[in-house]
Formats: sequence, structure tokens, C-alpha cells
Amino acid sequence: MGGDEAPEIVIEGMKLFSRERQDVSFIMHGDARRIEPLLKKAPEIRDISKLHHTDSQILMEDKPSQALRKARNSSMWNAVESVKSGAAHAAVSAGNTGALMAISIMLLRKMKGVHRPGMTALWPTQKGVCIVLDVGANLDADATQLAIFAIMGEAYARAVTGKKHPSVGLLNIGAEESKGHSHLKMAADMISSDLLGLNYHGFVEGDDIPAGTVDVVVTDGFSGNVALKTAEGTARLVASYMKEAFAGDIFSKIGAGLAASGLRRLRVKMNPSKVNGGVLLGLNGVVVKSHGGTDAQGYATAINLAADLAKSNYKDELIVGLERIVQMTENQDFVKDTL
Repeated sequence: MGGDEAPEIVIEGMKLFSRERQDVSFIMHGDARRIEPLLKKAPEIRDISKLHHTDSQILMEDKPSQALRKARNSSMWNAVESVKSGAAHAAVSAGNTGALMAISIMLLRKMKGVHRPGMTALWPTQKGVCIVLDVGANLDADATQLAIFAIMGEAYARAVTGKKHPSVGLLNIGAEESKGHSHLKMAADMISSDLLGLNYHGFVEGDDIPAGTVDVVVTDGFSGNVALKTAEGTARLVASYMKEAFAGDIFSKIGAGLAASGLRRLRVKMNPSKVNGGVLLGLNGVVVKSHGGTDAQGYATAINLAADLAKSNYKDELIVGLERIVQMTENQDFVKDTL
């Protein structure tokens, strides 16, 4: 029931997803009075779904504290509860981000070694996509938290990209080792340690993200969210400039017609629906947050991400990595050297 145009856009997204994959079934939680008429028009989804009615819904404007007070038996609560019970392998929601994070932590609990879960973003780059975390779940992060983000992001990148040794970079104001706050330098020492076994590239700057310099970019939630919103705004600005330029006069329109095939390819590459879906990493279960304003294609992308992650060895690989960082932080010699 979450999102700007739910539940219609959710059903449409499920239809698009199911045309490409037939290995997934659905459990829907929400207002049956609104959903059942939609399912009558989509028998292909109705036949592979179970619908659980609930009258309660968390609104987009609800604060996390307000949401938790009325969360029990809401559509969001029941969706995450289905993951906890084992009825579902993953949950997808386009609803209130803060509420989804709070409910997921309460029901699924954090994995051993995780201080605070992180939220990821799939970022389009010149080389494909990269993983950026955190993008808003934690406004600040100390050195240990950044190292945990690196472990979670690397395991996640292996699951969704298929790369055996994804490269990891730490976002900073410069690539030089001398730059940045002390906690960033300490995090760099931890992430580059042989004890973790990560493929650490070093410090990266903001322009390294779209360049695809590394597969995983690690940062705190404040910086990550600012970078994400800036990139989204820049993409919209470029799109509006191009639309204005090609509609200026008769010659511009002719040029647009001649460049139509190239412009279509550019539109596909710039389509945010192709990279929709942020995973809440570090929980005992898979929860994917879809953008609230996404379209059907975007929701299908989020479902596909959840299905891929649920079928992967992500959790087992993450457990191994978290055990290593627990050992590192308990290693007094390493702590002294770092300090």
C-alpha cells in the first residue's frame, strides 16, 4: 500500500516482473477492497499470489515513532513479519522509509556484529552500476561502522553483480591518503587490513562514483544521501536542458529527429527505474525499499533485486565477513597500531 500511486503501480510492476521471470510467487498485504478489483484484471498475478487483507496502513508522512505506535498489523508490518516467519524470502515496500527501517530492525533484528543497518543505492556508472552505502539510514558513522558498511557492501555487490572480488572505495574530499577526517583514515586502515580480505582501492571522490572507479563506495548516510539527491537532481536538469534545446526551433527539431535512435538509448540509460531499490543491509532477512514515486518498471526492478538477493549466498558470506571484523576489533595489537 506504500508509494505515491499504490496499489495500482505495485500490481503493474508485478506484471512486468512476471513476464521476465516465472520462479517467484507473491504474498500481498493490504486493503483487499482496493487490490481485488486490480487482480481481476491481472489473472496472471492473481494465480500466483496470496492476498492478506489489513485495514491498517502507515502513511508516508508518519514519523517513525508515530508509525511504530500503529505499526502492528499494518500492511508494512505484516510484509516484514512474513519474512521473519519464513513465509516469504524477501519483502519489498515503496512506503515510509523511516518506518520500514524501524519495523525491519524490530522484527528481523540486526545480524551479529552489525551496529546499525545500512541502506544501499544502485548507482549507474560509465561501466555499469556501483553500490553506494549508506545513503540515509545513518547520518554519521565512525571508523568501525564504515568498515562494517564495506563488508556488507562487498558481499552485496558479489550477490547482485556476480563479481568475485568487487573493489571498495572510501568516499573522501580527495584521493590522497593525507586528506580527510581522522575517522576516515582509521576506517581506511581497517578496510585495507589483510584481516578483512577486501579488495580495497583507496579513497575516492564524488566524481569517481559515476565514473565507476570502484564497485562499492562507502560513506556515512549524510554524505551518501546528499550525493544521491544531487545526482538525481542533476539528471533531471540535464533532461530538461536537452528537451528545451531540441524544441527550440525548426532546425533543433530536425536535429532531434535525426538523433532519435541515440536519444532513445540515452533515455534508457538515464531512466531511474532501471536502478530502483535500496536494500536494508545487516538484518536477518531481505528487505528492499523502492522509491515512493517510482513507476511500474521501477517497482519490477525492486522486486527483481529482492528475488536475486534472496536466492544468493549473500547472508552466509556476510556472516563470515562480520566475524572477521569482530576478531579485528578484539585484536588489541591492531587497535594500538591504528590509533
